Amino acid sequence: MPLSSVCSEQAERRRPSGFQRVVIVAMITVTVIGPDVLDPARRARHGSGERRLPRQWPRCGAVGTGRFVGSLRFMSRVPKIRLNNGVEIPQLGFGVFQIEPDQTAPAVRMALEAGYRHIDTAQGYNNEEGVGQAIRESGLPRGEVFVTTKLANSRHGHDEAIAALDESLERLGFDHVDLFLIHWPRPKANLFVETWRAFEKIASDGKARAIGVSNFRVPDLQRLAAETGTVPALNQIELHPWLPQTELRAYHQKHGIATEAWSPLGKGGELLAEQVIVALAEKYGKSPAQVVLRWHLQLGNIVIPKSVTLSRIRENIEVFDFELSDDDVASISELENGRRLGPDPDVFG
Repeated sequence: MPLSSVCSEQAERRRPSGFQRVVIVAMITVTVIGPDVLDPARRARHGSGERRLPRQWPRCGAVGTGRFVGSLRFMSRVPKIRLNNGVEIPQLGFGVFQIEPDQTAPAVRMALEAGYRHIDTAQGYNNEEGVGQAIRESGLPRGEVFVTTKLANSRHGHDEAIAALDESLERLGFDHVDLFLIHWPRPKANLFVETWRAFEKIASDGKARAIGVSNFRVPDLQRLAAETGTVPALNQIELHPWLPQTELRAYHQKHGIATEAWSPLGKGGELLAEQVIVALAEKYGKSPAQVVLRWHLQLGNIVIPKSVTLSRIRENIEVFDFELSDDDVASISELENGRRLGPDPDVFG
């Protein structure tokens, strides 16, 4: 893509000279194609592992200006999970839970600049407007950013759910979302099956590329399977080393439902101070948060850590240059104690 199509006039004035452009193109070619591809002998000696783009990669604008190419170093390294309807979702995204409305657009802009291309919001977060604003101001094509929103608990029911998504789309400034979730099953209200039928219509109308659920238990998923015609693409659940949700993840795997973890770091603090995690952070030269995120990724979970601090936003996506051993993954899983940090879906809502 030409630099002029995404950069400001100020960035255009910084366009490199002809000679510099040749050097940059050569540098990018060697990095993206890979020195091992260009040199078979080197490939034989060293393998063909992925490498970061050099720090000299030209970027336009600054964090928060909304005019930048984005960080290809990490964007290109985030794997995608193929959902059961063929839609692909980046395995690592950026969550905006409890980010104040006036802080949301700046936080999402920082995340996009750091390379995130998956943003998770909800009607109940009251910050969908900021998500849409940041994406529009980023200069990125809408199709490059995967956006999830979730149905508010007060909007269960067929007609209510359809109207609620239309309101979300207006706040976001989009004509569709990539993923729409029922946020909580609300078993006492007993409306989630009716609501799911509305979600099926939403998907058929093209207003959501994929539909799923959040905080659903195995019996809830079994009811949807028995009473409707669509298997949820994804179930977003509280999941961290204290609560690895082994039984629920096994059901997901058997039935083609992707697992997405909210509160993947267990809200930080005490969990990240567990001696096992601290020792592994020292072993791999990473932070405790990076070790836990890597544990999720190797289990196959989709994760959506959140922060409003630029350094942590960047740190959370820098988890694709190391891999935990199988034994180390198992040692983290052994921290399971069944402890919930959020509401219990058996009774919430």
